[in-house]
Amino acid sequence: MATAATIGESVPKIPPPARASYDAPVNPWWLLVPLSYVLGSMPVAGVVAGTAGHDPTREGSGNPGASNVFRVAGVKAGVVVLLGDVLKGLGPSLVGLAVDGRPLGLAAGLAAMVGHIAPLGRLRRGGKGVATLGGTTLALYPLGAAALIVLWLLIVSKAKVASVASLVVVGLLPVVVAVSSRSWGEVAATAAASAIVALRHRANIERLIAGQEHQLR
Repeated sequence: MATAATIGESVPKIPPPARASYDAPVNPWWLLVPLSYVLGSMPVAGVVAGTAGHDPTREGSGNPGASNVFRVAGVKAGVVVLLGDVLKGLGPSLVGLAVDGRPLGLAAGLAAMVGHIAPLGRLRRGGKGVATLGGTTLALYPLGAAALIVLWLLIVSKAKVASVASLVVVGLLPVVVAVSSRSWGEVAATAAASAIVALRHRANIERLIAGQEHQLR
């Protein structure tokens, strides 16, 4: 005759429900790419020029970028904006490079560039993306970036027109990437980014054709 003890032994024991695990790592792409876009949306030109009593979206060419701030608010303000816009691309790219390699570094930098061009809450009032894309280039392709910076400075010193230098440099960027990298994916991504930046210069191209483009003085 079965005893209570043997009955207890024959009944299968149901394990306690597994506790939910909260230790699963967060995919760094899901975190860094959106944050890079938000960082790129920061209105550096508006803040810097605003402290000097200027609104770059309503003065000069209307572009919230370093060249226009240079014209409407002075050299010091223009340099600060340039450095700020470069850092918007440089910082996320370096973080992505350290966390998950070149693909994330490039994706984060390009997300920051998109944020600069089409900022959160001001989709139609962003900049042209040259300096932010330059920061990404500096992080991932430093030697190529150095050569492009020298070329940009040479063109500006001769032509006194920032848009001409910018268009030449972004046109050469995919070539620099092709020489610096074995990844055709990176070449394609930077070619697409360069095309976007060039499209943002449509008004500049029209003024260049008409001989009415703004000059740096």
